Amino acid sequence: MIELQHLTKRFATQGGTVVALNDINLTIRDGDVYGIIGMSGAGKSTLVRCINMLERPDEGNVIVNGKQMQDLRAADLRAARREITMIFQQFNLLMQRTCLRNIMFPMELAKVPGDKAEARARELLELVGLPDKADAYPAQLSGGQKQRIAIARALATDPKVLLCDEATSALDPNTTHAILQLNRELGITVVIITHQMSVVEEVCNRVAILDNGTVVEEGEVQAIFSHPTSKAARRLVYPAGAPQAEVLPGHKLVRVAFGGTQTTDKPLVASLAIECGALVSIMAADTRIVNGQTLGSMLLALPDDDKAAAALEYIRNYPGITFEEVNG
Repeated sequence: MIELQHLTKRFATQGGTVVALNDINLTIRDGDVYGIIGMSGAGKSTLVRCINMLERPDEGNVIVNGKQMQDLRAADLRAARREITMIFQQFNLLMQRTCLRNIMFPMELAKVPGDKAEARARELLELVGLPDKADAYPAQLSGGQKQRIAIARALATDPKVLLCDEATSALDPNTTHAILQLNRELGITVVIITHQMSVVEEVCNRVAILDNGTVVEEGEVQAIFSHPTSKAARRLVYPAGAPQAEVLPGHKLVRVAFGGTQTTDKPLVASLAIECGALVSIMAADTRIVNGQTLGSMLLALPDDDKAAAALEYIRNYPGITFEEVNG
């Protein structure tokens, strides 16, 4: 388990002190595939680097598997880091080594006998779906294949936690499968730093949304996708944003979010027209699959007339959806 308690990190700059993280409190459970997402500059990378003490927080506690990371002596910290491996954005593969020998490299540093290291490396190549790339060099691989070799190398020391700092920004289906498989088979805890909601929806079960160094929303991915409550979460879940109300004078803008199949049995827009006499315009719509369930949203423009109140009441009582009025 990873516990972040009242975590604060500041950086001194020429323009003054910048608070990169401000009183962060998070619990990442064993076996989670946990997404940390936010726009550029939100503090994501600083947060993940505090977990393994590549950045030391100014205040608060980082507890990994019961160990207070900031209190460890240098030798104990090195030992703890062997259980918390990290994949960086550029993967940092050794270009002069084959894929097999890239994966063997951390085992060589740990003095694992060569035959055992090679056998383990070949197992990991199988796990990430690249057994035929043992003798290939990184320059011969696609971006997705490099991702999977980096994942395999990170797993070579049998870590309990895998940190991915923007290293999975463009997941291909095979990499997605590899991450889910290693989580399922090895029970490894995966923390993914990203600015893309598509990555979170494909592989994560929980997510924290950062904005200006603060956690503004945290919870199950499905719950946050179906009903984001913070402005930062809405920007990420609804990337099209909301048009200004003046775009359609005389209309109310309403965003509805739905989840599950029950909402498709009775079409909402047609029902509003038939049962309420409200002629609704669809300003934007989006659907996605999150943890195997269809979630989606629509931005609707309702005529602001005598039928609007009845239409809003109808939406309020519609099964399986949440809604909010949007004011530009």
